[in-house]
Amino acid sequence: MKIIVGLGNPGKQYEKTRHNVGFEVIDELSSKWSIPLDQAKHKGIYGVGMVKGEKVLLLKPLTYMNLSGESISAVMHFFKVEVEDVVIIYDDLDLPPGKLRLRQKGSAGGHNGIKSTIAHLGTQEFNRIRIGIGRPIGRIPVSDYVLGRFTSEEWDHVGATIEKSAASCEAWMEKPFIQVMNEYNQ
Repeated sequence: MKIIVGLGNPGKQYEKTRHNVGFEVIDELSSKWSIPLDQAKHKGIYGVGMVKGEKVLLLKPLTYMNLSGESISAVMHFFKVEVEDVVIIYDDLDLPPGKLRLRQKGSAGGHNGIKSTIAHLGTQEFNRIRIGIGRPIGRIPVSDYVLGRFTSEEWDHVGATIEKSAASCEAWMEKPFIQVMNEYNQ
């Protein structure tokens, strides 16, 4: 079994915000793979299905971003899934809007959802897909920026990256993550 986690914040007010691109990828995969997110347990909503012969769980933690690790670790323990069979998708201020970067390990880089995940998993070594949202221009506080919505120009780039992220997850169903990383980090 593989687990694909998209980080974000629950609630209408956070839909389509920069901080919720991870949720957007999960929605894309849910639609593409016909896996409804119809289970509400382990501090998240999730759905389970089969993709290319692989059992897959799509997860959106509902703990709010700063406590994402609680839901991720609870689901992993319940389904007895090892960390190498998990990928976490989230926004990244240090990448330009729409840039995609896959990694197998690294620090939290100031991202509170990843800080929580590292704390709850006890390791920095887990598969991740980072989607660039860029940094705020001028005096906009980072918290306001990440909870703001994309401009239409930014969305053109980010929307395509959400699809590319979903495609990389699909490739991971048949290939090792390192190979997917090499293909999609171009």
